Amino acid sequence: MSRFLYTLTIWLLMPWALLHLLWRARRQPEYLQHWGERFGRYAVHADSLPPTIWLHAVSVGETRAAQPLVALLRSRWPQHRILFTHMTPTGRYTSEEIFGHDANVERVYLPYDCPSSMKSFLRHFRPAIGIIMETELWPNLIAACNDKGIQLLLVNARLSEKSARRYARFPALTRQALRGLTAIAAQGAEDAARLEELGAGEVRISGNMKFDIEPPPQQLQLGAALREEWGGGARPILLAASTRDGEEALLLDAFIKRPIDGLLLVIVPRHPQRFDEVASLAASRGLRLQRRSEAAALRPETRVLLGDSMGEMFAYYAASDVAFIGGSLLDYGSQNLIEACAVGVPLLLGASTHNFAEAADAALACGAALRIADADGIMTAAAELLGDAAARKRMGDAGKAFAGQHRGASQRVLELVGKFLP
Repeated sequence: MSRFLYTLTIWLLMPWALLHLLWRARRQPEYLQHWGERFGRYAVHADSLPPTIWLHAVSVGETRAAQPLVALLRSRWPQHRILFTHMTPTGRYTSEEIFGHDANVERVYLPYDCPSSMKSFLRHFRPAIGIIMETELWPNLIAACNDKGIQLLLVNARLSEKSARRYARFPALTRQALRGLTAIAAQGAEDAARLEELGAGEVRISGNMKFDIEPPPQQLQLGAALREEWGGGARPILLAASTRDGEEALLLDAFIKRPIDGLLLVIVPRHPQRFDEVASLAASRGLRLQRRSEAAALRPETRVLLGDSMGEMFAYYAASDVAFIGGSLLDYGSQNLIEACAVGVPLLLGASTHNFAEAADAALACGAALRIADADGIMTAAAELLGDAAARKRMGDAGKAFAGQHRGASQRVLELVGKFLP
């Protein structure tokens, strides 16, 4: 009965979903593309497709986290192709950016969770196994996989207290979905405990696959080149990485209020559709801004550089003296701090880190990061670190050691997959 009511709700919300796509397309026209896929409609006949390992990665973070696992999967099952499913255009773009050269990696949107659409998706691609990244529970998808005998794994699973409370509002539906999964591998003990409390069976702890992403050498080289272009060390550089709506205004106001001699503030918004909005925020405050996409030499009067490029976050970290991790200043739960640790840049975190709770606590404990309450405090802490090269080196070295110690989750997930895929 719980899944019936859920399905009825999905059907009733379908007109809203279409309007939502149109609304999102105002800023990101890519939402107008591939609509058929969102309803389980595809052009190529399934008979012509080779054996498929299917990975569901909602957006950018999940797609990047899957990169080491994909390399391991391709090595162990070279005769299989990889099918990525996404929910956002940025996730799809990231898949194209990372794997676009590989003819055996395909990407489509996962359909909305209607029984007919999910059955059509599975009937078309006929995956040998399904792997869901992080925590995406689609009751009708899980039921359809069970009906067709498709093993479905939830890996790199994380569940914050806030998300657990949301799932707990629908106990029967959540328990049924969790019990329908073949196996679950969680990032940490707290994630596993919350999943089991909601009704999951045995939950393995595999660690966080995001630690397995090593900085690409070409990105580090690009970062060194950017640093030269931005002053060669003569100008201190504070990076605001993966910022979310509302955070840029706070940071810009604090930047004006707490001036730091020669500081270049590099802002990289989390969502590309907000690039123009952030540029307007800087302009409205009288701050001279340049865009990374201009590919022009940094002008002496430029105070803010807008990182309006995709796939260069490692380079931005490598070019910076100190980095603030976006999504932590306001209650978004933080963006990925692990990449910055791997590069070895000192980190500043806000109070909201529930999406990376264990990683944030560990980074703070080992001295790789500092937790700061507000935007003014971020600028004050940045100023102190920029004046203390020894402290920056200690924090950077601690971050690299911390990232290195936690690698290996992708290999553990591969071993789990091997139990169910011949």
